[in-house]
Amino acid sequence: MDHEKVNILLVDDQPAKLLAYEVILKDLGENLVIASSGREALEVLLKTEIAVILVDVCMPELDGFELAAMIREHPRFQKTAMIFISAIQVSDIDRLRGYEMGAVDYVPVPVVPEVLRAKIKVFSELYRKTRELERLNQELEDRVRARTAELENSTAKLRESEQRRSMAIAAGKMGSWDWDWITGDWMWDEGQYRIFGVGPEIFEVNPANVQALLHPDDVDQLRKAIAEFNSGTRAYETEFRIVRPDGEVRWCVGTAAATIDASGRVVRVSGVTVDITERKRAEERQNLLAREVDHRAKNALALAQSIVRLTRADGVKAYVNAVEGRINALARVHTILSLSSWQGAELSKLIDEELAPYSLGGQIRLAGPEVQLVPATAQTLALALHELFTNSAKYGALSTRSGRLMIAWQAEDDRLTLTWEESGGPLVRTPKSRGFGTRSLLASVESQLGGRAQFDWRAEGLLCRLEVPLTRKPAATTAPGKVDAAAELQRASG
Repeated sequence: MDHEKVNILLVDDQPAKLLAYEVILKDLGENLVIASSGREALEVLLKTEIAVILVDVCMPELDGFELAAMIREHPRFQKTAMIFISAIQVSDIDRLRGYEMGAVDYVPVPVVPEVLRAKIKVFSELYRKTRELERLNQELEDRVRARTAELENSTAKLRESEQRRSMAIAAGKMGSWDWDWITGDWMWDEGQYRIFGVGPEIFEVNPANVQALLHPDDVDQLRKAIAEFNSGTRAYETEFRIVRPDGEVRWCVGTAAATIDASGRVVRVSGVTVDITERKRAEERQNLLAREVDHRAKNALALAQSIVRLTRADGVKAYVNAVEGRINALARVHTILSLSSWQGAELSKLIDEELAPYSLGGQIRLAGPEVQLVPATAQTLALALHELFTNSAKYGALSTRSGRLMIAWQAEDDRLTLTWEESGGPLVRTPKSRGFGTRSLLASVESQLGGRAQFDWRAEGLLCRLEVPLTRKPAATTAPGKVDAAAELQRASG
């Protein structure tokens, strides 16, 4: 038997599942309308009469339960049949929640085609019967209106009021609005006022006031939307920023749909606004993190490149050991900084990492308060300490059991002073030339950190004094990817 086709809305974020539902339901001979998200489903409902809604429970941004709650809040859709379908939420509690949200049935996965077709067919037929009754009632109302002008007036006002109601009910960070294109009247719901940070008791909704709340760089979006609706566009979506009266900037995404009259002229525009500020901030944090990782990786690679290029040794084995030692020192401080989320490093931890191989027999003494170093200073001092420990182990106090090493430091007037004092080791003579370790230490401490390094080659043992500022930002951080130490080491080796 021929009958008028009804619209069945299929809502799922997975195209493969939507295709499967179409194949299962095509034999019913109804109009199948597709929506790949909750927001798209709301837009369809703005413009299309729907008999049955088949909606997936698990969807990003707006899941099936939230969508059902929003739809049920509107009087126009309180009796629209909604069937939930889900692959995971099949417990009695989940089914009960689905019914509480307005579902008339609940279909688990895997879907049995015959069962799904039967359920959709029942509700489609019920919708058709209901529409037939509505049409009969409409005819009756038309007859009454023909006899009673007052009743006709009242009914028209009720219809207009119904059309003005927003399709998007305030739920979470969503709001809805309605704009009469002819009279210029606006209507906002509670969610819209909340997003813009204003109240209906003090804020008059009109184009001038709305524009005043838009970010100056995004005002053109409003003008563009108006121009497109005037040129025939029926739906529009864009991201924009608002500036609340308290100065807070919020990111939003707006979706709008136009209502036209019989002549094709726009008479009303309705829309939904969603606050996406948290998502935008998360994206900004991700981008900042990516840039920071890139910057630090380039700095670390530049330091490693300088170490490999400028290290000198008498043989291949000595060269490999020297390079590995310096790169391992850089890796150790990198680990310490990573554990602090690159907020800084304690000087005592840097020293502990470097002295670990030489701490047997109580040859080393430490004295100093807890001092927090910024990342760039920590990296440079770690390499400097590595050179001092390496030289001492080869030629100085740590090369014999009788040798002693005292490391003391203090922080005063925003300046760190570290004293390295060796004793009891082999007889010390002032070197005729500076090795790579000494040259790199001087270059990094003096040129990169703006500090000072002093060496006193006493006969009883080396006395080294390092002074560095604690808060001065090293020059290497001013140009991402470039490390001044490399240039200093190059000049020092010449």
